[in-house]
Amino acid sequence: MILQRYRTLAQHRDTLLGLGSSVTFRHTRRVSSKVYQSAAEAVLPVKSDDVLLAGGFGLCGLPNTLINALAERKNVRNLTAVSNNAGAGGRPGGLGTLLEAGQISKVILSYIGTHKLLERMYLGGKVDVELTPQGTLAERIRAAGAGIPAFYTPTGFNTPVMSGSVPCRYGPDGKPLLYPSSRETRNFGGKQYVMEEAIKGNVAFIRAWKVDEAGNAIFRYTSNNFSAAMARGADLTIVEAEEIVPVGTLEPNQVHLPGIYVDRIVKATTEQEIELLTTRNEETTDGVPGSDAALGYGEARTRRERIAKRAAQELEHGFYVNLGIGIPTLIPSFLPEGRHIWMQSENGILGTGPLPSKKEVDPDIINAGKETVTLLPGASTFDSVESFGMIRGGHIDVSVLGAMEVSSSGDLANWIIPGKLVKGMGGAMDLVSSPDQTRIIVVTDHCDKNGKSKLVAKCSLPLTGAGCVSLIITDLAVFDIDRKAGVMTLRELMPGVTLEEVKAKTAAPFHVGDGVRESSI
Repeated sequence: MILQRYRTLAQHRDTLLGLGSSVTFRHTRRVSSKVYQSAAEAVLPVKSDDVLLAGGFGLCGLPNTLINALAERKNVRNLTAVSNNAGAGGRPGGLGTLLEAGQISKVILSYIGTHKLLERMYLGGKVDVELTPQGTLAERIRAAGAGIPAFYTPTGFNTPVMSGSVPCRYGPDGKPLLYPSSRETRNFGGKQYVMEEAIKGNVAFIRAWKVDEAGNAIFRYTSNNFSAAMARGADLTIVEAEEIVPVGTLEPNQVHLPGIYVDRIVKATTEQEIELLTTRNEETTDGVPGSDAALGYGEARTRRERIAKRAAQELEHGFYVNLGIGIPTLIPSFLPEGRHIWMQSENGILGTGPLPSKKEVDPDIINAGKETVTLLPGASTFDSVESFGMIRGGHIDVSVLGAMEVSSSGDLANWIIPGKLVKGMGGAMDLVSSPDQTRIIVVTDHCDKNGKSKLVAKCSLPLTGAGCVSLIITDLAVFDIDRKAGVMTLRELMPGVTLEEVKAKTAAPFHVGDGVRESSI
């Protein structure tokens, strides 16, 4: 009976919509058929100057069917596109398709990474870029869908996000032309917060695994990421579904996104892609994601193994841990036998496992480095809103990150070299936003490739977080930081390293602690 009533309503879509009418209230669309025969038809409401929310993380969960259809409409231009990233550098798909077509004038995202086209367009003045911390981006979109115009967050305090000091627009000559607005700040309970405004979309494009004809949607593993929040935060949500099923097929307690948030459904015609296919060689590797690339070769490999071995000693059995890209990914290889940690990946995994075999590869199971991984027994997956709630809320025990610079007072810089290298902050600003609850450990080479100390009195690069780092582990030494006093103290020397060498290669002022010992690795 219910299904018959639903289909009866669907037969009167054009009448109920009132074609030719200027009415755009969301409730006028709820009684129409949501299933469209083609993506070209489904994206017809998108117009120039719209704010377009596009789900996906790396290449996982990208709504490429809808994006490709919109790319065919060359008259739709001047879009503001909102996503975690704009596809992957050198790879087709994602918002990169619309960038190449010249249809986007501004992007709001957390990570540029290896996307050299976007980086060139940004630094060359062809597109505006508003870099936003990944968790803040998710929450700004979620807030819009919940009717909340703004909120306060600890993420980004005392960084360029707060001051608006990183350009969002360059001129053709490479000189800054426009900066984002500075953020309002406020103290709650003795802690400083910045105010962020919600991001409301005119249209959202998302991809889901199974969607019924009423719009109820289920996502697979990490393909959820920003998608559910974006569906809630837009005036019109269009879903491309890998499988469209009749009403009543889905178990209600399995639905991630209720149909009330979905307006149009189309069958996905593009395959899921993998940005970084990583598999384990059962004969030669331990299956740790990112390990080969992070280790390097020769002397560099020896240095980084030393750092990772020492850092592994800081992680206690049962800890919930977030490991950044690079050297941090090596740490699980050096955990003592029997010591188990729960690795959290900010794109939506708690219980990240080792690399998959070739048979185990699943494009919907990736880590924050966009690498294919597996899930441990007892793991869970969730969306980006949930993930960053864990992080900002201080539920992670330890976060281990790399650094471009780290100061003696615990300031960290690891996301941008203005005018030259624009990686984006990704989730790093969120990861260091609650240092009283989540211990922040930096692992890094002591000096950069030019021999310049990464440990400095004051960071010259834009900050990721202020006064957030508690421990620094380099290939030469281990330092504690008293974040309240802003004092760095030498605690250990790596094997074969002398105090004189550390003093000579450290630009940051530091105290020599009582009983400095050799690291046991």
